[in-house]
Amino acid sequence: MMNSISRAETKAFGVNQGLPEKLRFRLSVQLKTLLLEKGWLFFLVGFLLGRAVILSVVSPFAVAFLAGIWLIHRRKAAKVMIAVFAGAFSYSVTHGLFITLAMTLFIFMAGIFKNVSRQQVLIPIFVFFSTLAPRLFIYSIWGQLSSYEWMLLLVEGVLGTVLVLIFMQSIPLLSPQRFKPTLKNEEIVCLIILLASILTGTIGWEVYNASIEQIFSRYFVLLLSFVGGAAMGSTVGVVAGLILSLANVANLYQMSLLAFSGLLGGLLKEGNKVGVSIGLLVGTFLIAIYANVAGVIPSLTETSVAIALFLITPPGWIKKLSRYIPGTEEHSNEQEQYLQKVRNVTAKRVEQFSDVFEALSKSFSSVEEMNEDSVNDKRETDYFLSQVTEKTCQTCFMKERCWEQQFDKTYSLMENLKSDLANGKEPNYKSVRDFENHCVKNKKVMDTMKDEISIFEANKKLKKQVLDSKRFVADQLQGVSEVMDDFANEILKEREHHEKQEMEIIDTLSNMGIALEKLDIYRLEKGNIDLEMTLSFYDYHGEGSKLIAPVLSDILNEMIIVKKEDVSPFPNGYCQLVFGSAKEYVVDTGVANAAKGGGLVSGDSFRTIELGEGKYAMAISDGMGNGSRANEESEETLRLLQQILQTGIPESVAIKSINSILSLRTTDEMYATLDLAVINLHNASVKFLKIGSTPSLIKRGDEIIKVEASNLPMGIIQEFDVDIVGEQLRSEDILIMMSDGILDGPKHIENIDMWLKRKIRNMQTDDPQEMADLILEEVIRTRGGAIEDDMTVVVAKVTKNAPQWTSIPIYKDQAQ
Repeated sequence: MMNSISRAETKAFGVNQGLPEKLRFRLSVQLKTLLLEKGWLFFLVGFLLGRAVILSVVSPFAVAFLAGIWLIHRRKAAKVMIAVFAGAFSYSVTHGLFITLAMTLFIFMAGIFKNVSRQQVLIPIFVFFSTLAPRLFIYSIWGQLSSYEWMLLLVEGVLGTVLVLIFMQSIPLLSPQRFKPTLKNEEIVCLIILLASILTGTIGWEVYNASIEQIFSRYFVLLLSFVGGAAMGSTVGVVAGLILSLANVANLYQMSLLAFSGLLGGLLKEGNKVGVSIGLLVGTFLIAIYANVAGVIPSLTETSVAIALFLITPPGWIKKLSRYIPGTEEHSNEQEQYLQKVRNVTAKRVEQFSDVFEALSKSFSSVEEMNEDSVNDKRETDYFLSQVTEKTCQTCFMKERCWEQQFDKTYSLMENLKSDLANGKEPNYKSVRDFENHCVKNKKVMDTMKDEISIFEANKKLKKQVLDSKRFVADQLQGVSEVMDDFANEILKEREHHEKQEMEIIDTLSNMGIALEKLDIYRLEKGNIDLEMTLSFYDYHGEGSKLIAPVLSDILNEMIIVKKEDVSPFPNGYCQLVFGSAKEYVVDTGVANAAKGGGLVSGDSFRTIELGEGKYAMAISDGMGNGSRANEESEETLRLLQQILQTGIPESVAIKSINSILSLRTTDEMYATLDLAVINLHNASVKFLKIGSTPSLIKRGDEIIKVEASNLPMGIIQEFDVDIVGEQLRSEDILIMMSDGILDGPKHIENIDMWLKRKIRNMQTDDPQEMADLILEEVIRTRGGAIEDDMTVVVAKVTKNAPQWTSIPIYKDQAQ
């Protein structure tokens, strides 16, 4: 804001746009230095506040301003004191004497306690006594200490104390070094009070019967009404009018004039500067006629001068001022730019972390590849044979013959023996006979090899576990890197401007007679459309899904549905509707389960999870055994699965992570099976991940498709390969997932698979819940009503998403 002031004053000194940029910049800097660093701006403010008087004799402004300068710009306090002296004596000698005594007393007390902490608490107290004592001294000399004077004494002291707190917030706003990018409402009001107090010092100054304070007060009302709207304009009018009317009680109506004009101007701000000016003219005319008919002409003159100043105010000044007022478009843009910078920095850091994790993943993978090289196997064999020969051949008298003259033969014979022993077999007869014919200490060597082979195998197994762990860590790091990279891309995504589609939507809804108040388009990606509307309806009857969504479907060439609607309960209210892409396929599920023996707690657990990005997951976990302990195992497995999958980590890496967590528990061993199916709702493809679980079935008309894979239950071994089985589903396909209690339940049935397929094929219903209940009921019937194990059935039906309302074609005018 101070930059704008500097440029304006530079132009006032005769600097035009034709001057070179460097010269204009230098003059601007010099002017800023003169006003701020040299303190002439505070000198001018101090001079006017030294003249400021309200209620004819009360003057709390000067000492309060000096106290604020003492706290914030102490080095400028001497210059401000001189300015206040000059302003006070220009008003009257008596007033100058009071201000001199008050400032001297304040400087004396503040100087004594300048090293005391918590100056912000002491300074207002010093101002109170510095204002009260000199006035009491003057009244005592003149013998005017009536009850009225006592009341004025207290009012002046209290106002001075309050003004110190106000000036402490408003004085820093005059300096660009401490100017904040955003002003709070309280700071704006404090700044207005400071400006109104300054204008009080101009009371009595007139140009052709037009009061200077009235001209500038109305100018400020115009300016802030245009920038901040009706609320800001009326607030400025009330505050400025109250302070100025206290200085001249006869002009108390000016508070009503400024407040009403600020309100009207703010309401008419859509008409730009002319609309705001008309608001001030109307308010001035009405209030002036009501208050004083004789003062209509001077008041209109003051308003006309204020409007003229307002109209010639450069738009650049207004735009810069708007950046600091909350609620304005410029302020919102400023905040958006700041948030964009924060997003860019955050995304950059996330990308760096992603690169670090990817580099770590590659380092673990390269170590794994290096250790799996065939050269390493040769090195391991050499190390094993060196351990054996160190304990046997080093003291043998035939060492030179065996290891120098016949090295290849000796090495080959011992390597054959080692290979047989490593496979858990006894060496074959030929290998033993050949070695006995070659070595004089064959029995000792063979016994030593049998002892060393167990250590060798243990080391080999340990190294394999280390390699498996490294492979697992590499997969996890790669998964985390991909998630963080996706997250960085999401951070960088801004709301794109789709002007063509936006105008087409607005025109179409307008032609249909729908009152659109606001349209926000966030994404128009295929399958991931996201937009919001605020509309006005007299009586809402589902127009969002019946009319607007079908129209959007035709405009955007994709099926659009209402994802959320917030409808006003009052007639002619506002409705907020959120529209998004409809999934190509929908899943309807049904679940039936029973605990062993008809109990309440089942060892089986199940989940259906919306993963986002058009994915839908179903999972069954069977804890080992029954009861609460098995339920704890299965629930823990599914809880971990849901949390990890929702982060975006791939399914195989998520399952390996869960297995690692379960297998590394320090408490008692916990084992659980997992049957997971992840359905892509965009193309109906499905991935099955089965860990120790039973096969699943897909019913497609009269055809039954079996899906199975083999893996040990989770938590038994630390590392395993996850078999992922993929299938392509079709509309109306029914997916059936079961725990082992279902397949093990039927009694006296030789081929359970055929029996179960026949039962499913012969069912007369395709409702998922009914099918789940029927399957569970059929299994229990075969056992005579007995439930020998926990049983769970999850049935899902995949269907093509059919819109409730067909799209409405929009006929566009092709005429140019």
